[in-house]
Amino acid sequence: MSETPEAMLRLLNVESSYGPIKAIRGVSLKVRQGEIATVLGSNGAGKSTILKTISGILDPRKGSIEFKGQNITAKDPAFVVQQGLSHVPEGREVFPLLSVHDNLLMGAYTRKDRDGVARDMAQVYTYFPILKERTAQDAGLLSGGQQQMLAISRALMASPDLILLDEPSLGLSPKLTKEIFEIVVRINRERGTTILLVEQNANMALNAADYGYVLENGRIVMEDTCDRLREKEDIKEFYLGMKDDGVRGERRWKKKKTWR
Repeated sequence: MSETPEAMLRLLNVESSYGPIKAIRGVSLKVRQGEIATVLGSNGAGKSTILKTISGILDPRKGSIEFKGQNITAKDPAFVVQQGLSHVPEGREVFPLLSVHDNLLMGAYTRKDRDGVARDMAQVYTYFPILKERTAQDAGLLSGGQQQMLAISRALMASPDLILLDEPSLGLSPKLTKEIFEIVVRINRERGTTILLVEQNANMALNAADYGYVLENGRIVMEDTCDRLREKEDIKEFYLGMKDDGVRGERRWKKKKTWR
């Protein structure tokens, strides 16, 4: 029987605020090495705040954050990136006046291994061939879906151990959303990259991820494997739009875990 992988990321009773407004309240969660974990919740529940707090964009008022056994609570974002954690923010936030190629190089700015950077550049082009076709084009001229592909690829160029992925389906068509999620799972499977995903599209997230947390009003109210979350009536009704007679969805891309 395989042992359960160690937690790569741990949050313990984390609270963060925007001025007097508490955005997350006593959030505790963990992400195991090699898995995709997801945080589900409606708009305004605090999902993006969790990622901003982990990556150092927002300092928590309480609680602690550990990454690979090291306390990174309230550390500078540049320090967090150097430890092997990349953040793909909501809204993509590419450098619009830089080319696709230069955007990718910006993701590798902390690296000194030129050969490794070249290999990773070639690999991200296999994930998203359209980026290779547009390599000299300004990123601001890409479509929304192509910018999302670029944002994910730029994060990969840092060769991270963990990627924080914020609302990758935002503003995309169902077809592009499906394509993005398939690549996210492929990255996890082929590179072994651990992923923490926050997403409003619960169906896509639960299909892709291994373990899930449900966030309401800044608090974790439920957690379980994604297989079991899909069968909970509250999840089926409020997040998947299914009643008791709903048809069970298929987990098409999820790799099997021997430790579940």
